[in-house]
Amino acid sequence: MLKRILVAFDGSSQSYQAFDFALEMSKLCPGAAPEIFVVSVAQPPEPADIVEVDAIIDSATEHYEELFKKLRERAKERNLEIKTEVVVGHPADQIVKYAKDKNCDMVVLGQRGKSKIESYLLGSVSKRVATYAPCTVTIVKK
Repeated sequence: MLKRILVAFDGSSQSYQAFDFALEMSKLCPGAAPEIFVVSVAQPPEPADIVEVDAIIDSATEHYEELFKKLRERAKERNLEIKTEVVVGHPADQIVKYAKDKNCDMVVLGQRGKSKIESYLLGSVSKRVATYAPCTVTIVKK
């Protein structure tokens, strides 16, 4: 039984699909609906000393808080409440850490579909999360 679901949300259409998938999963759980956590990651640029990092993090937090309002409305339509948070760091590392800290049973994220070269050079967030997460990981594809 799922008690806690973590949705990795970056504002992309794929992350909205992942969020909707988590809402659907919650309907399938008998008894109490699982807690749904939505986490977004603000990634400071590297090297961090070139720009004002605090301003970038504040801007990202403000951006995600606006998007979270829409997610809360979607959840409320289904009589569900969600918990949202913006964390700072590398996306895959922060998603895995959050899943561990909250003792999540499932992580849901969308696949962005980078090219093979981009994926090879930059790494894949979904691949890293699937490898290192302490729980089931569901990657929602189009």
